Amino acid sequence: MQLIYQSYSSVKFDTNQILSIVHNYSYDMYKETADWLLERTKIRPKVAIICGSGLGGLAEVLDDKTDFPYSDIPHFPTSTAPGHAGQLVFGRLEDHECVCMKGRFHFYEGYSMHKQGVYCMLSGPTFETIAECKVLQTLGADAVGMSTVPEVVVARHCGLRVFAMSLITNIVVRDYDSNEKANHEEVLETTALRTEDLQTFIRNFITKI
Repeated sequence: MQLIYQSYSSVKFDTNQILSIVHNYSYDMYKETADWLLERTKIRPKVAIICGSGLGGLAEVLDDKTDFPYSDIPHFPTSTAPGHAGQLVFGRLEDHECVCMKGRFHFYEGYSMHKQGVYCMLSGPTFETIAECKVLQTLGADAVGMSTVPEVVVARHCGLRVFAMSLITNIVVRDYDSNEKANHEEVLETTALRTEDLQTFIRNFITKI
């Protein structure tokens, strides 16, 4: 589940922590990560769910769940954005074995865009300026996000089937005289209002797979 128009313009990230992350992972490193997880959970997920800002509550409704902080997993990136808890949660949702990512990895956090494609998406973390919004509208954009497309491109590259759902949390500001300003607090507030609906939708969707 993805969020649209996220903003972290006022957030300070730990640059040293981000730059210390190795982007060129080897096969052995991937295998060590996978083996570490497989040794610690009996769940073998058929479904993976990436939870955006404020949507980590979906992982809390899993049955027989096991949580792994990203920082404990060998060679695993860390999430620094607000609303991203940084946990990998294994469990069952409607009797389907799943894994939820409570926290994603953004380009604006310093992560590589290697193998990732771009379509009218912006890297963030700031909201779009009014001028940028007008350009995007001219190009035919109806919504803007920072993470969905890169994640989907990589997933498809790996041969995974993908279903992406976005929650529109902000209306873009296109008037220079407007007193409205997009902010991340609004994103989290809107998400909180729709969390129960989103969880119900995902539960029902999982049963159809």
